[in-house]
Amino acid sequence: MRPNSNTAVHFFLNHEKKTSLFRLWSNQFLTVLCVLFSLFTLVPLFSLLYLLIKKGLPLLHFSVFTKLPPPPGLHGGGFGNAIVGTITMVGIATLLSAPLGILGAIYISEYAPHSSLTATVRFIAKLLTGIPSIICGAFAFALVVLHTGEFSALAGGVALSILMLPTILLTSEQALIGVPSSYRDASYGLGATPFQTIWCIVLPEALPAMMMGMMLAVARAAGETAPVLFTALFSQQWASSIMEPTASLSVLIYNFSALPYHYQVQMAWTASLVLVAMVTGINILAQLLFRRKFQ
Repeated sequence: MRPNSNTAVHFFLNHEKKTSLFRLWSNQFLTVLCVLFSLFTLVPLFSLLYLLIKKGLPLLHFSVFTKLPPPPGLHGGGFGNAIVGTITMVGIATLLSAPLGILGAIYISEYAPHSSLTATVRFIAKLLTGIPSIICGAFAFALVVLHTGEFSALAGGVALSILMLPTILLTSEQALIGVPSSYRDASYGLGATPFQTIWCIVLPEALPAMMMGMMLAVARAAGETAPVLFTALFSQQWASSIMEPTASLSVLIYNFSALPYHYQVQMAWTASLVLVAMVTGINILAQLLFRRKFQ
């Protein structure tokens, strides 16, 4: 007995329709699940921001940017010296680490991407990203503080530069690798030298991504406490030079949060809010500036 061809076709059409409906609902379900998980990853961030704003905003007024920290148990004052000290030390660290990191990334990605030296540099950079920050502080203490005989913003900048260097190097390398090779081939085809190709073609294209890596390094350095305690210590006064103990926001937050006084604890929350706002503002400004300039 021969099977009815219409019945067979009807069976396969119904089976395909059921399969398509299953795939459609599965796709919708997984899409919604991915969106929910993506939103769930933002919960800690917004929770932290809410807590910082709630606890730090009451004391946020102009005087905290211009006055010195109050003695324990007293009200008033601010942390202007800590803001200046943080900017100074992070600036010194950036001046020390950014040229080394960017030039190192150019060498290992453009000139010798497959050499043994490149593999060694990349391995050491990845190893440095996992070293505890207090080790970098101890190294800077032995290198700078013991030789100069005093705690200073310079020593703090050296300690923070060690933390920033591997992040800048690795992110800059990835940014350079992300530039299409056709850009280099076109530049060489027009007669440009390797230096001209890197300086005029590759670097402008990779600079926004490199700036993002640099801002990540700045954000990490600005929030570090242990290396700054080892090297810059703290000061209740305005720093007159980079060769003397200097206040910083991270150390002020650490000191004030441990005091048994409500006002000092609340000021620690305000300093935390200011620190987050500074890092976020610098990051956004750098991205807007370099995207407008090179896109």
